[in-house]
Amino acid sequence: MSSRQERLIIRDAVPEDRASIEKLMVEAYGQYEQSMPEERWKPYIKSIRESVYTEGPAARIVAELNGEIVGSLLVFLSSEAAYGRPDLKIESPIIRLLATSPKARGRGIATQLISETVRRAKLWGADTIHLHTSDVMAPAIRLYEFLGFERAREKEMQNGDILVKCYRLQLQPIEA
Repeated sequence: MSSRQERLIIRDAVPEDRASIEKLMVEAYGQYEQSMPEERWKPYIKSIRESVYTEGPAARIVAELNGEIVGSLLVFLSSEAAYGRPDLKIESPIIRLLATSPKARGRGIATQLISETVRRAKLWGADTIHLHTSDVMAPAIRLYEFLGFERAREKEMQNGDILVKCYRLQLQPIEA
């Protein structure tokens, strides 16, 4: 056991963080390379890399552990902003590209990043948060379900032959 106290900080990313975020995301999502055909993997990892430098998210949130970025996610305010898909009719925060460093997993970092997104979504007046994922990311799906996310089948989409599942977290009761 280390005598050094671990210090986790959840904060907004700054432009100087981008290279560290890119490295983290490639490391975190790299585990899926072997489960995807090369013709799907190459554009996928390219889009992940580009997301670090593209404008559009309402928030870029990072988790910093002892000065090192070990987690990140993007928050968009609609399906049009997140995916260019207004037809999904999601007009609430959407989490995209949640990543935790493999060496820092199991410490609640993803949960804390999601909790910060929930906090912000409530401040923005949102009733729900959405995210999309696929069966290849089974450990992430277990986490989302543990945190109270439920399937929103009406907001799902196909990406080629892959079903992109949608999960929704209800933030507060809907008043009649």
